[in-house]
This record gives sequence, structure tokens and C-alpha cells, in this order.
Amino acid sequence: MKEIISISDINIRTTLRPGDIGYVIYLHGSLYSKEHNFGISFESYVASGLHDFYQQYDSSKDCVWVCEHRGQIVGFLLLMHRPGNAAQLRYFILLPEYRGIGLGRKLMNLFMDFFHSNGYRSAFLWTTHEQQAAVHLYRSKGFVLTEETDSTAFGKPLKEQRYDLILS
Repeated sequence: MKEIISISDINIRTTLRPGDIGYVIYLHGSLYSKEHNFGISFESYVASGLHDFYQQYDSSKDCVWVCEHRGQIVGFLLLMHRPGNAAQLRYFILLPEYRGIGLGRKLMNLFMDFFHSNGYRSAFLWTTHEQQAAVHLYRSKGFVLTEETDSTAFGKPLKEQRYDLILS
């Protein structure tokens, strides 16, 4: 019998602990390989970006949301400050069994709350054309497609897409 998981079963913390960065890199490499046939270059890209995030981390401008269930990381999202009072949404991932319970929407709401409370003027993210469920969630928060480019950076042909949220 399959366990029914509720969003109330998930703990979301906003601090990094030893092992978190490595595990988030592993999750991206493993899941994107299985679900989208991405190569190891994607895992390397995530590792480099998370290293940059940690090197520039400022708790007044940046935030992580680490989702745990029974002590295991099951989801992750971060907001990284960028020049021009902009925020970048990065490394949004949920294990498959934790999708569809409202956790993604909750993380997006937490992202938007931090974004607004810190007075950011704009936000952006990069994704691929394959991430349709995530794109639907981004669009629901006002992000719009602003750039699309053909790429083989992750070991296969795809379209990388940039979405922006600009406050008027």
C-alpha cells in the first residue's frame, strides 16, 4: 500500500546544513538524468552554481528552502540576489512522490513572499522547454518568457528558456 503524503508532513527550513549542497547537486544529477536524459554536464552546472551561491550568500538578500520528510531532503528552492536589485530563482526540485501535493506552490509562495518583503524589483529564472509543470507555476506568479535559445549544454538538444518577473 502506497503511503499518502500530505504537505503538513513536510518540514521546510531556511538554513543550509553540512551535506545539503552536495545532496541537492546529487538530486539534480540523478533526477534529471532519469526523467530528462540530461548528462553529467548538467550536474556539473548545478555544482558550479551552488558553489557561487554559497560564496556570495548574504542572509539579508538570499534564501534557501529545504524541504524534508522524515529527515530526508525531498525538495529544494533558492533565491539568489543579483545586480540591479534582481533576484534569481534557482534549483527548484521536488522528488516525484512529493509532486502534486501543493509543495511546489507553497515553495513558490515562500519565494514570492521573500522577494516582495526584500523589495526586489525583478526576478528571473532559467529552465528548459521540457519543464512544463514548473513553467505553469512560474507563469501563475507573473513570470513571462523573455528569451529562448537552442542548446546542447546538458548533453542533449533542447531549448533553454529565460522567464522574467518585472514589477511596474
